[in-house]
Amino acid sequence: MEIIRGILAIFIAVSLLLYNSSNVEGRSRYHKPKNKRSKNTEPPASPTPHDAPDPQSPTAPSSPSNSPSIPSDPYPNDPGNTSSDYIFNVMDYGAVGDGSTDDTNAFRQAWKEACGVESGVILAPSGYSFMITSTIFSGPCKPGIVFRVDGGLMPPDGPDSWPEKDSTQQWLVFYRLDGMTLTGEGTIEGNGEKWWDLPCKPHRGPNGSTSKGPCVSPALIRFFMSSNLEVSGLKIQNSPQFHMKFDGCEGVLIKKLSISSPKLSPNTDGIHIENTKAVGIYDSFISNGDDCISIGTGCSNVDIDGLTCGPSHGISIGSLGVHNSQACVSNITVRNTIIKESDDGLRIKTWQGGTGCVSDINFENIQMENVRNCIIIDQYYCLSKACQNETSAVYVTGVTYRNIKGTYDVRTPPIHFACSDTVACTNILLSEVELLPEEGELVDDPFCWNAYGTQETVTIPPINCLREGEPEGLREISSYGC
Repeated sequence: MEIIRGILAIFIAVSLLLYNSSNVEGRSRYHKPKNKRSKNTEPPASPTPHDAPDPQSPTAPSSPSNSPSIPSDPYPNDPGNTSSDYIFNVMDYGAVGDGSTDDTNAFRQAWKEACGVESGVILAPSGYSFMITSTIFSGPCKPGIVFRVDGGLMPPDGPDSWPEKDSTQQWLVFYRLDGMTLTGEGTIEGNGEKWWDLPCKPHRGPNGSTSKGPCVSPALIRFFMSSNLEVSGLKIQNSPQFHMKFDGCEGVLIKKLSISSPKLSPNTDGIHIENTKAVGIYDSFISNGDDCISIGTGCSNVDIDGLTCGPSHGISIGSLGVHNSQACVSNITVRNTIIKESDDGLRIKTWQGGTGCVSDINFENIQMENVRNCIIIDQYYCLSKACQNETSAVYVTGVTYRNIKGTYDVRTPPIHFACSDTVACTNILLSEVELLPEEGELVDDPFCWNAYGTQETVTIPPINCLREGEPEGLREISSYGC
């Protein structure tokens, strides 16, 4: 009997040992930076994995299959769940998060450690407001770094509070990064009001006058020389100047953003891209004092889908060719978009004297609501009355307007094609364009100058000034291509 009891005791002990071993191996690991105690009780959410845009691909990132055709309101912030083992909470590095203490050093230290591990997450947790000064977060970093803002993040309040040693041209800069994500459920507040009030801003001053002298305001967020980027979920507002800029980037996915500033805030473009390729902008809301999206030279393969834009200055390609420069823009698509209460709708603007080409531009399924200059090509763009006529221009060709409907502000004609005297616009296509006055009588005199194209359907208002065929000297025009 004693032998049997001994055997049973050994069996039970071995079974307990195997059970505990199995449980230990099955537990998930949560690594904290350098044994610092995290103030959050569980890992925060981060974006779900996605296929980063291929920089070699000729097409922009695909639109999400479940995106509604025309959103009318900002989409809910839903950036997904975090699976990263490495969470670098800025509170663990001395951040206070009271909205007035300078927390810059805490963010820099958290970035430094997160940059050195794969899939590191810099976390600005909810319930706090962090003030940081102008900072460059540079790479290269290990793959998959995430900058997550769940609380509030802001710069110093106005030019008088801006440190003298800091650049007044930019606030947050992300430089030389590959595979980075900026996301979260929080708000990035630009504190732009005191910058807009500077006396050299064009809408300020007695009787509309302005003061002479430079007036540089910082862009809020800038991505520079980076690739395979994602920006999603955030609320970004009241930037001193451009809310978000992409310079020299390739492979950019932007989705479910809300960007806003007052209608009269100067130069507060929502998203500006230049020298950037393979860009997808999806399911976002932008309301501001300048262009919702502005597309500069060197951009190609840009896909915009599901945007609600306005009040604003609409969606602009340009301005291009300033100071006799060459500008090249190609393969731009804007579809399933609302533009409302805006000074411009779909605009292409170039300076005289430039060279290069704007080609393969497609605007499709656009709803206009009380918009001035709904459809405009302006090759005489000028910011003063001193611009002289020049013989060269950026060549505009292959622009399609399909299913553009809604209402316009009768103060200006809804369709305006002002092309260069010497470099005509060619291959303009209009199909199912129906624009009616928001108030008042129909403006039935669309403007055309040296513009060539065709109409697949009858346009409302009727447009009879578009020339058929091709201009003489098209071979010489072709030399303007990029």
